[in-house]
Amino acid sequence: MPSGFARWGIPGRGPSAATGLGVNSRAEPIRLAVLASGRGSNLQAIIDAIEGGRLDARLAVAVSDRADAQALERARKHGTKAVFVDPKAYPGREAYDRAVLAVLEEHRVELVCLAGFMRILTAALVRAFAGRIMNIHPALLPAFPGLHAQRQALEHGVKVAGATVHFVDEGVDTGPIILQAAVPVSDDDTEEALSARILAEEHKIYVQAIRLFAEGRLSIVGRRVVIREGP
Repeated sequence: MPSGFARWGIPGRGPSAATGLGVNSRAEPIRLAVLASGRGSNLQAIIDAIEGGRLDARLAVAVSDRADAQALERARKHGTKAVFVDPKAYPGREAYDRAVLAVLEEHRVELVCLAGFMRILTAALVRAFAGRIMNIHPALLPAFPGLHAQRQALEHGVKVAGATVHFVDEGVDTGPIILQAAVPVSDDDTEEALSARILAEEHKIYVQAIRLFAEGRLSIVGRRVVIREGP
């Protein structure tokens, strides 16, 4: 985990005195970026929450490493800037992440939300947004990190699976956990059926985690994320 991880706030506004992450009162909605590689269902859940008045945020930009990602089209349909950053145009992972970072800075992004972004971030991006990158994972971390988490859960015969929102560090699904939701596993579950039930919970807890950050109610103490009571 980067040094000073818990002390970062929003650039130009300073950390919240109460929590160290986010701010408690704002003149304007928090500016979000969503990074996605596929269909963007979590992106759509965030958009729906913003447009439905359940999340005080602005989606500043959507970024993908795939030109044909449905997530980009979802963003465009709702008037959001959608940017394809081609991995083939850069000599390595760090150079690619610096290009993504330039897009985020151009759009004055305050919180980055990974939503099915199929790339492992390098220190170039993680450290620039330390404490301000979230990810959603379809498992109860630290169990079943990485790819095909639902398949891993079924193969291990677990009775409860679920979803996790966590802050991103330089590992793979290893950052401090913000929220989790449990999903019971049936004896006759398929990977597709379990994935669908987990996805429904992902949509709920990701929006909730973003709201908590925007309200300045999150702090990181060691490996724990502490959630301050609301007003």
